[in-house]
Amino acid sequence: MSELHHASIVLAAGKGTRMKSALPKVLHRIAGCSMLGHVLRAARASGEGPRIVVVGPGMDAVHVEALRFEPAAEVVVQNRPLGTADAVACARGGLVGFDGPVIVLFADTPLIRPQTITRLVAAVRAGADIVVLGFRAADPTGYGRIVIDKTGAVTAIREEVDASATERVIDFCNSGVMAFRSPEFLFDLLGEVGTDNAKGEYYLTDVIAIAAARGRTIEAVECPEVEVLGINTRAHQAQAEHALQERLRASAMANGATLVDPSTVFFDVDTVIGADVMIEPNVYFGPGVTIEDRATIKGFCHIEGTTIRAGATVGPFARLRPGADIGPDARVGNFVEVKKAVIEQGAKVNHLTYIGDARVGAGANVGAGTITCNYDGFAKHHTDIGAGAFIGSNSALVAPLRIGDGAYVGSGSVVTRDVAPGALAVGRGRQSEIPGWAERFRSLNSKNRGKA
Repeated sequence: MSELHHASIVLAAGKGTRMKSALPKVLHRIAGCSMLGHVLRAARASGEGPRIVVVGPGMDAVHVEALRFEPAAEVVVQNRPLGTADAVACARGGLVGFDGPVIVLFADTPLIRPQTITRLVAAVRAGADIVVLGFRAADPTGYGRIVIDKTGAVTAIREEVDASATERVIDFCNSGVMAFRSPEFLFDLLGEVGTDNAKGEYYLTDVIAIAAARGRTIEAVECPEVEVLGINTRAHQAQAEHALQERLRASAMANGATLVDPSTVFFDVDTVIGADVMIEPNVYFGPGVTIEDRATIKGFCHIEGTTIRAGATVGPFARLRPGADIGPDARVGNFVEVKKAVIEQGAKVNHLTYIGDARVGAGANVGAGTITCNYDGFAKHHTDIGAGAFIGSNSALVAPLRIGDGAYVGSGSVVTRDVAPGALAVGRGRQSEIPGWAERFRSLNSKNRGKA
């Protein structure tokens, strides 16, 4: 068995009433990913092994989300909210036959790092029976305190409502995350947990005192407070978003991207950024964005579900929607929207334009104010603009439509039929001129104004 092999039990049964939301708490998103998704991603990155997610009754959406991130996970239901020890006990069936370390994680602590989970596993494999993850709290009010004796061993975790005045002074607090040397050991301890506490619940933390009384080795691993921030309110969610964005920005810059004003750039957790990428202020990246080397993203862009190829330039004020693929050295300019469309190498769509369900061929130029009319009220249709084509400003391209390589479309045209390669298409009313009309019009209106 690999040194990193371990089981993870993720507790996700809380309703999160303080979030004031119909959505289960663990499905609220941080940097585009659900809290549950973050924790499952961290568990997977820390090593292989069984994943058991404990949910409450009727939490079908949480069940679906768990399997979306971990198709092999086992989802079990805690039918009654009897406390964290009871929730962990619900996972027993999913660990039959497994004999490695077990990590208990919480789906509402989305900032936990894979490296931290790995440290817990390593401490168990080095000989500890239980490892507790703790942090130094700036304000320990409300947290369970980790009680350590003179030898440095953990002897108990005391919930604040049950703590003595001396214990409440302790600032080393319990994150809730724990590692156990085996499922058999864990479930044996859970069998002795009672409800003699202020809430009348089965606390997982009580296993520490039980194990200490048996002479078991209990250690603590420390992490920064922000890493185990528990999300209970919208304010906590905003704190976590801020912290994770700081982490993502630092990672992007460490990997060779330039962020002109980092605090104004917002990433999704899955944003992929190459080297020598330039990102100007006030840019938002939604899910599914990949930016290759040397691309430039100018200010005030909104980008999701998009690939931006090497050397391309986007913005300012561009909106790239799912399915956009911006080719190498292509240009997508100000107030341009692209959706489900490929802009091929060196093509230009520079101003005030909508390109949807389309291909813009290599080296083509699409003029300002052009739109692809892709929707007929019932279905979407495709527009194909050939390599080297030139689309004049203020044109409407009514799909389905094919414009051949090197063709021209005159400005102001409404194009409804295919255009042959190299041809000129003009689809607008013929201009006519009436000599002297403007002077007669002004004169007539001047006389009428005088009579009013």
